[in-house]
Amino acid sequence: MTTNLRAYLDNNATTRVDPQVVAAMLPFFTEDFGNASSTHEFGAAVAPALKAARQAVQALIGAEFDHEVIFTSGGTESNTTALLSALDTQAGRDEIVTSAVEHPAVLNLCQHLEKIGRAKIHVIPVNEAGDLDLEAYRAALSEKTAVVSIMWANNETGKIFPVAELATLAKTVGALFHTDAVQATGKIALNVKDKAIDILSLSGHKLHGPKGVGALYVKKGVKFSPLFRGGKQERGRRAGTENAPGIVGLGAAAKLALEADYARIAALRDRLQQGLAAAIPCALVNGGGARLPNTLNIAFGYADSEALLHKLDRTGIAASSGSACASGSMEPSHVLRALRVPPLYLQGALRFSLSRDTTDAEIDAVLQHLPAIVASAREKSPLWVEFCKKTA
Repeated sequence: MTTNLRAYLDNNATTRVDPQVVAAMLPFFTEDFGNASSTHEFGAAVAPALKAARQAVQALIGAEFDHEVIFTSGGTESNTTALLSALDTQAGRDEIVTSAVEHPAVLNLCQHLEKIGRAKIHVIPVNEAGDLDLEAYRAALSEKTAVVSIMWANNETGKIFPVAELATLAKTVGALFHTDAVQATGKIALNVKDKAIDILSLSGHKLHGPKGVGALYVKKGVKFSPLFRGGKQERGRRAGTENAPGIVGLGAAAKLALEADYARIAALRDRLQQGLAAAIPCALVNGGGARLPNTLNIAFGYADSEALLHKLDRTGIAASSGSACASGSMEPSHVLRALRVPPLYLQGALRFSLSRDTTDAEIDAVLQHLPAIVASAREKSPLWVEFCKKTA
């Protein structure tokens, strides 16, 4: 039965566009609507706003120069551009090193490149806590490595990877280092200027900006090959008329992200985790160690995540079972399989992802409703009934 409650806890899939972001974008639909590449006054009115947005993204990720920021349509385009550019510009190198828990935007592209003979792919495993196998990583690096692509933080578990260390190791063999920072941007300090990171991807709709806009950071001096060729937009690095409203929105969202109180969000996440673990037996938190402050992936043994999500949705609570880009698949999450989550838990994993909009009332709602929902779902499981008999 539905209620008046609306609790949105799927912010790793997408976030609500902040009203201040909307307000910043609106003039560029109806008033300052000119093409930024035009030489007349209508275009000239737009160009400064794009520059200001570029500088805002620069400040958010800690880049040294604003021209290191290239605007794109989002994370997938940024990731694709990064990997293909690295292969095109690294003569004599045709290997990519990545991890088993990357987003499909990276893994599926890598699989395609290997299938067509464009690149050899090394997929580095992780342990049960989600930590990268550093020995396997070092062994995969060679003079044939064109690029390493390791995400800054995992979209399903929130696990934070030691990208600064990984980038430094990549440099020992002369490889480029790319990081998919779509989930990390705006949630933790990045400061790329102080790290050996060559290329970084981010997306606006993960940090209360609009959909359809993102950015690619390319460190000054790194060779670059455009994905889109045509006009001279973005200094010839990304052809196509600039999405001025989206870019302005991304810039506004980047400014607001610098002000977010993620200590408060982490406290809410921890309260949710502790409350669920105390109220629901056979609960397993996936991904140990350092995590994003907003992400909790928790699995309930002897339950089915799709059934749990359906019942949560009927109470007005939105969560997910993993990446939105893999929703609809009947296969268990590739991330949780890589973590070797036990089979009895694998099908019962839920991801709760918070944002700066998340309230105490939303956390209270999950703690109020989910224990009964899990208990009801388990009543239909013969394995749970047998487990209860054994432990009675």
